[in-house]
Amino acid sequence: MTAYYEDLSPGTGMRAPRAWLRSSQPKLSLNGRWQFKFSTNPAEAPADDDWDELEVPGHWVLQGYDRPRYTNTAFPFPIDPPRTPEANPTGDHRRWFDLPEDWPRDGAVLRFEGVDSCFKVWVNDAEIGTAKGSRLPSEFDVGAHLWPGRNSLAVRVHQWSSGSYLEDQDMWWLPGIFRDVTLLARPVVEDVFVHADYEHLTGAGILRVDVDPSYARILVPELGLELAPEETVTIPSVEPWSAEVPRLYDAQVVAGGETVEVRIGFRTVAMVDGLLTVNGRPLFFRGVNRHEHDPRRGRAISVETMRQDLELMKQHNINAVRTAHYPPHPAFLDLCDELGLWVIDECDIETHGFIYTDWRGNPADDPDWAPMMLDRMRRMVERDKNHPSVVIWSLANESHRGRNFGTLAEWTRERDPSRALFYERDRSYEFSDFYSLMYTPLDELERIGTRTEDVTIDEPDLEARRRALPFILAEYAHAMGNGPGGLAEYQHVLERYPRLQGGFVWEWIDHGLLLPGATDYVYGGHFGERVHGANFCIDGLLFPDRTPSPGLLEYKKVIEPVRITGPNPLTIHNLQTFGPLDHLEFLWVEEVDGVEVAAGRLEVPGVEAGAPVEVDLPDLTSDVAGERWLTVRAVLAKDQSWAAAGHEVAWAQFELPSRVVEQPDASTEAVEPKVEWGDDRVLLGEGEFDLRSGRLVRLFGVPVEGPRLDLWRAPTDNDNGQGGNNSVAVEWRAAGLDRLEHRVDEVVVEEQQLVVRERVAPDGLGLGVRVSYRWRAVGDGLQLTVDVVPEGEWEGTAITPRCSSWPRIGVRMALPGSFGNVRWFGGGPGEAYADSREAARIGQYECTVDDFQTPYVVPQENGSRIDVRWAELTDADGNGLRVEGAPHFQLTARRWTTEDLERARHRSDPTPAEHIYVNLDLAQHGLGSASCGPPATPQHTLEVAERTFALTFRRTP
Repeated sequence: MTAYYEDLSPGTGMRAPRAWLRSSQPKLSLNGRWQFKFSTNPAEAPADDDWDELEVPGHWVLQGYDRPRYTNTAFPFPIDPPRTPEANPTGDHRRWFDLPEDWPRDGAVLRFEGVDSCFKVWVNDAEIGTAKGSRLPSEFDVGAHLWPGRNSLAVRVHQWSSGSYLEDQDMWWLPGIFRDVTLLARPVVEDVFVHADYEHLTGAGILRVDVDPSYARILVPELGLELAPEETVTIPSVEPWSAEVPRLYDAQVVAGGETVEVRIGFRTVAMVDGLLTVNGRPLFFRGVNRHEHDPRRGRAISVETMRQDLELMKQHNINAVRTAHYPPHPAFLDLCDELGLWVIDECDIETHGFIYTDWRGNPADDPDWAPMMLDRMRRMVERDKNHPSVVIWSLANESHRGRNFGTLAEWTRERDPSRALFYERDRSYEFSDFYSLMYTPLDELERIGTRTEDVTIDEPDLEARRRALPFILAEYAHAMGNGPGGLAEYQHVLERYPRLQGGFVWEWIDHGLLLPGATDYVYGGHFGERVHGANFCIDGLLFPDRTPSPGLLEYKKVIEPVRITGPNPLTIHNLQTFGPLDHLEFLWVEEVDGVEVAAGRLEVPGVEAGAPVEVDLPDLTSDVAGERWLTVRAVLAKDQSWAAAGHEVAWAQFELPSRVVEQPDASTEAVEPKVEWGDDRVLLGEGEFDLRSGRLVRLFGVPVEGPRLDLWRAPTDNDNGQGGNNSVAVEWRAAGLDRLEHRVDEVVVEEQQLVVRERVAPDGLGLGVRVSYRWRAVGDGLQLTVDVVPEGEWEGTAITPRCSSWPRIGVRMALPGSFGNVRWFGGGPGEAYADSREAARIGQYECTVDDFQTPYVVPQENGSRIDVRWAELTDADGNGLRVEGAPHFQLTARRWTTEDLERARHRSDPTPAEHIYVNLDLAQHGLGSASCGPPATPQHTLEVAERTFALTFRRTP
């Protein structure tokens, strides 16, 4: 006889799926401390002694039992569907609860919101039923088994089941009862299905509410409505729901003494002329993919954490969520309704691991698996059908092609024709209302936008249908480590073509786990697993503690719903689909050399959705000499549910004509110092150089090391890519850029300049660069000009591959460790790179060297400030070094070397040294998204080529 956890049944004894309802009926939360016993084999029966305790909701692998496992695509068990491994971790849970004599036990329902991956339940020793479908609700009738006073509940949970073959979703495998457990009194109102359409041409609302039982009454006090189930009414004027203006009407469904609270949003989803529309207007998604994750609790996240996520999304201009790759906790969708986000609700199906069998045995194309798959679709749709935020149902993720998706699509369209259907991985798109891809290169995205992409399906009818579909990027811009790069380029293409209706960045949060007592986040491989996805789960726009990463700040800037252009004319563009800009006020500030000299408020007339308006420039009359910038900011005029008044929504900067600074008469300048030779030193101005190497060793009396040419950086996750031809770091290492040797060829004086010539090259190869350092004294400082000329076999040979780019080009030097404060005039306040610089605005900033770092979970190149005009590194008394660019440079400063950073695997690995290591770069290579996507584009590639740059060093005042 097949064990229940290995059969193809969705479960036994479960009630029919229904909507998640807020009811006035009595209920009892069973969350809290449960007794727990762990076993490695499901055949073992728990003994009555030696039970431990465990928190529910929770995962036992995060509470001291067994271990979590992270895989991206591979199943962490042998592929032999529907069988499970003999070693199948099993957790027995039990608890007691008390029911008063008058508690309505008859007809009571026991509800589990989520149990991973299969479980059996007993109440007072009576077996009640079983269920699979980890991220879906399961309900059981238990009234006949309850009694007054003390009752027992036992739940046996198996980590692996036949259902696990449908749950390979690029995530931690975390077994347990991880969502709420609730005992509900008999529901009088069994189910509610709200149909609330909006007629955009007339402004009318059309409302019908299906209710079981049919004798219920539906009340909508604000609209003065009382109606019967299935009665259709037309309200002449309603305010529609949208993600921009999430207008909800409170309603009650009343029957037999029970009141169910429902929130109604009037909106109509339709496919019109090959586009997804809501309320008559095409949507544009500025979205993210979101796994449920908490660094300590895994997927057992609180409602407060859900709200924090959504508030952060709104604060960073995100308007859409794809619930990758399963339905979220139901409270999350309530919050999406309230705060306003478009939702693609994704079914709890992914069979990605079958790529390792070339899709042999894939459940998606096996009719025997159809009941289990359809059960998952039904439970999602029925649970979430009343949420106006849900505009698209997603059938699954990355499960190849299969006839079972036709079954899911047919049922869903019949049950709920008011929403669109989505599935990306079936390249016929036979059952999807969208054409969709992941990590699409920009040139291909352009072709899709113009409907000139290559033929993808051999069947003419399906090909014609696909080509007529709107396009959504299901995933793009892989936010792993330092990145993603290229967000602005993607946004330009997405906004250019109506067929492209936006996309969803992968993904929202790093899945780092923080174990009890630890300070470093861990990822795949930490627990001794042989099959794991390493740090591929560290790929979010938030760090695990929900601190926004530079990538999220970049995304916020790129997807601003208000675009400010100018300055002549200064134009405000409302990029929203529905809402005007009357919730915003527009502020301006004029700065000279990063210092504010004037500020004010712009008078902006009403700007309707999709419209621009020109605005008069403020009176900019400053006569202060220096580099002038105008910054215009759009901020919230009053508090919103997701941010306080003054929160910045959008901004733009414009360089203004600068006032000329009068230069002193050259005839009065002091004569330039001459080069002086010593026994082992060379002196030039206030610089002291080693005679043999020509290296600067003391500057303004301060010991220094360097500067010398640096072409290497600690590779980012996107540099490493996915290995092979998808890794620019592989190319760089093959060219020896990580092991360059410096040979001094000449130290001479030419025209009162100290000139040092070197050849920089790796062992074992015939390529390298010639570099000359030209030092001259300029007034109170020293100017360095660096000339770099590549030579040798950069184009490759029959044995050595071609190397077409460098990680960086600049100089590195070491300063005293006391120089721990940084002040600069340039891009900031955070890090920026060639293809991730939209969020950097020109100004004066300061912080410590320690705060200069970006604390990526896996250390890598970070912290670069771009377009720096000058920077000062000083000690606590303000003494230190000033560096000026000609005109600009990129600045990086840290307490460890690049090599230390490269070796590190966790945040605490780099050990602060006695020095501060400073990189002064002409440029760095772009970031790209090659950890799972395209590399940096050609315009952001730092090509191997001759380069010259100059820096001037001065003493700080």
